[in-house]
Amino acid sequence: MKTRTTRKETVIRYSSEIDQMVRNLRRWVTESEEKPTEHEIRSMAEDAFFDSNLALDAKISEITDIINSVSERVACRYGILGGLLEDPAVNEIMVNGPNMIFIERNRQLVQVDDAFTSTEELEEIIRMFASDVHREINEANPIVDARLPSGYRVNGVLTTVALNGPILTIRKFREKPIELEDLISNGSLTRECAEDLSALVRSGYNIFISGGTSSGKTTFLNALTAAIDPGERVIIIEDSAELMITHIRNKVHMECRTANSAGKGEITMERLIRTSLRMRPDRIIVGEVRGREVVDMIQAMNTGHDGSMSTGHGNSIRGMLNRLETMYLTDSQVSVSSVRSQIANAVDIFVHLRRDAGGSRKVNEIAELTGSDGNEYSLNYLYREGTDGRLAPTGNPLMDRERLIRCGLDGRLRGNLRND
Repeated sequence: MKTRTTRKETVIRYSSEIDQMVRNLRRWVTESEEKPTEHEIRSMAEDAFFDSNLALDAKISEITDIINSVSERVACRYGILGGLLEDPAVNEIMVNGPNMIFIERNRQLVQVDDAFTSTEELEEIIRMFASDVHREINEANPIVDARLPSGYRVNGVLTTVALNGPILTIRKFREKPIELEDLISNGSLTRECAEDLSALVRSGYNIFISGGTSSGKTTFLNALTAAIDPGERVIIIEDSAELMITHIRNKVHMECRTANSAGKGEITMERLIRTSLRMRPDRIIVGEVRGREVVDMIQAMNTGHDGSMSTGHGNSIRGMLNRLETMYLTDSQVSVSSVRSQIANAVDIFVHLRRDAGGSRKVNEIAELTGSDGNEYSLNYLYREGTDGRLAPTGNPLMDRERLIRCGLDGRLRGNLRND
């Protein structure tokens, strides 16, 4: 029994005809005195199809897909991506060339039964996203990384450097940020762990969150910030603004800026971190460190800004420590032992997240960084994921309790962190 032709196959087979109908309908929309409704566009797409040679060539099972493909491209500025952008269940869109579209929906990665008609159509969509944020993307500057007014983060790469066609990645963010209570319900961490972390945040411990790509680092950081006292002054620095900290009124939120087409106007993260030190911050929150800005972040944490937080890519807590060293040494001439000492003095708590095969994002381990002898870091593991996949306290009490005691929160710790 022959299977039904998929929409993707239909679009690829009739790509030139679909393109022609779309061009004709867009011309009609432009010339219309009033903006046509979606219903009117759909009707015009049907008329265009039955007036074309496709009415004789296409199979009955392909007719609806062709008409839908035409009307969607005309009705929405972003064409076939319009429905995915509006779907609240979709939190990431990944386009790997014109014929490969993937999405993450409800933590599951699935392939979309659709395609762009050509490389040119996909590149035009990427240029639209770039123009929305007044960025330029062309052969000389083939990569765009920006945050849309909607808050979505967009990364586009043209065929100049992408061998399998233009690449487009869109990460969507909730209008309402995820809270610790949501993470507990999702099984990302236990309630006792959440309460311990909240006490550590409130007391002013410097916390670093590590994890792989799409492991939920920014989401987790955002949830932790709820424990910050609303009366504090917080400086937030990000490459692309994603954090939504709503309960703090006295805050400054700064975002990096790339250079313009003339190579001028770049504002780097390290420059923003240095500027933040002159803004009388109680805490500094750095969205993610990827390079030389780690030097300024470590210096800020070492100069009395207790409760500062940041995130970074790492495979484990020890792996993240090695990465921090490497990033630090790329822009510094100091010895490795000195770098390790500075990192050990700056960061108090490490939280590592992982994303499992099923798409779930969980806390994998939490450790207190108690020092360094210049060769090795001393880590006091507080929570670890067991062989059963559950996060549990190790039984090791927190060693540095001074800030907890000062804030009157020593008795708030749960699990086995208490030093009873």
